[in-house]
Amino acid sequence: MLKLAKTSLIALSLMASSALASDILVTVNGKNITKQDAQTFVTSQAPQANFEDLKPEEKKMITDRLVEKALFTELAAKEGIDKKPEFQRNMDKIKEELLVNMWMKEQMDNAVVSDSEAKEFYDKNKDKFIGKATMHARHILVDAKEAAQKIIDSLKSLKGDALKEKFIELAKTESKGPSGPKGGDLGTFNKGQMVPEFSKAAWALEDGQITTTPVKTQFGYHVIYLDKKSDAKPVSYESVKDKIVASLKQKQFATKIAEVAKELKSKAKIVGMTSETNTTKK
Repeated sequence: MLKLAKTSLIALSLMASSALASDILVTVNGKNITKQDAQTFVTSQAPQANFEDLKPEEKKMITDRLVEKALFTELAAKEGIDKKPEFQRNMDKIKEELLVNMWMKEQMDNAVVSDSEAKEFYDKNKDKFIGKATMHARHILVDAKEAAQKIIDSLKSLKGDALKEKFIELAKTESKGPSGPKGGDLGTFNKGQMVPEFSKAAWALEDGQITTTPVKTQFGYHVIYLDKKSDAKPVSYESVKDKIVASLKQKQFATKIAEVAKELKSKAKIVGMTSETNTTKK
């Protein structure tokens, strides 16, 4: 039984070593550079990026930077940079910054906002949670006003599905815009997102209508077809809940920091401040 237990411990140890070894990207003069080191580097440059998702050449570039960093660190230590007074002074500053930052993070982590508080805030501020008006439209873009008018004339007599189908067909064959191959589909966009001339003409349409005159912009002349228009409407609580909680936590955190700062100042011996802010105890 004891022998079996020892065998199991050895096996677990080997598995742990294997897992650890799999995380090592490269070893520089005995120092391991791991995937965790690479992820830390990536996060410092792009917080949402993941090292494992990068292309092979990007991974190599990052690994090369970490190798160089390790070598430069080793060289700096050999040359005694860490023994210089300036290094020690900067280390003290870094320690102070780290100390405060970690304390601040703890205060933020300790901020708690209940579901009922978040929902109450939403209910009291519904006017702030209104989604923008949107529309789904298509267009045919040509260089000449005459060409745009000719397209409009060919569509005038059509309605409903027949109008939409013909519009898509013409967009694929006549439009010079990048959306042409997709039947002129511009997707869904907000009011004011397009250039003013285009936006004004598009929002004047009703669902299933086209512009009856060419619309001129800096890109050329447009014929616009409106698929669907949606008015501005309230955003659901669930879709903004996380943002509300984060905002209330931040407010709670800021209030606490201000209170703690005020209390600490009132108890501290502070010399050299202006008369308005001097809290020196006598």
